Amino acid sequence: MSNTTIEIREIQPQDNPQMEAIIREVFIEYDLPLIGTAYTDPETPKMYESYAKHNEAYYVVTIDGVIEGGGGLKPLNGEKEDVFEIQKMYFSNRLRGKGYGKKLFEKCLEKGKSLGFKRAYLETIPKLKEAIHIYESYGFKHLNAPLGQTGHFNCGVWMIKTL
Repeated sequence: MSNTTIEIREIQPQDNPQMEAIIREVFIEYDLPLIGTAYTDPETPKMYESYAKHNEAYYVVTIDGVIEGGGGLKPLNGEKEDVFEIQKMYFSNRLRGKGYGKKLFEKCLEKGKSLGFKRAYLETIPKLKEAIHIYESYGFKHLNAPLGQTGHFNCGVWMIKTL
C-alpha cells in the first residue's frame, strides 16, 4: 500500500457517474431506505453541477485515481444564511476505516467556516452508528427535529454544531 496515492480534491464533471455509483452502493450495502434520502435525491446523478455555486463545495476521495468516496456542503435550504449542511458524505467499503472520512469531514467544516457560515448541520440515518459517533466526537449535538427543507424525510438523525 506504500505506492498507493490517495487524494482529496474538488469534484469534476467526469466524476458524476462514479460518485453516484458509490452513493447508491452504500445504500444497498447497509440496506438503507431509498425513498426520502440521497438515493433518490435529484442531485445525486449530477453532483458536480449541484455544488457549483460560490458558497458550495463537493470533494471526492480517490485511490490511485479511482473515486472511492465524497462529501460536500452547501447552505441549508430553508434556513438562515449562517447555516450550512454537510451533505452526501459516502465512502466505499474500500476506503472506510482508513481515516479519510474524518479528513474529508474536517475539510468540509473548514470550508464552511471560511465561507462565513456560523453553524454546521447534518442529517443521517440511525443505522449509520459509526458516522454518528464521528459527528458526536466533533461536537455535533442531536436535535429533536430537522432544520430546513432537505426533503430527506427518512433520515431520522439531525445534528448541529456552532463553529
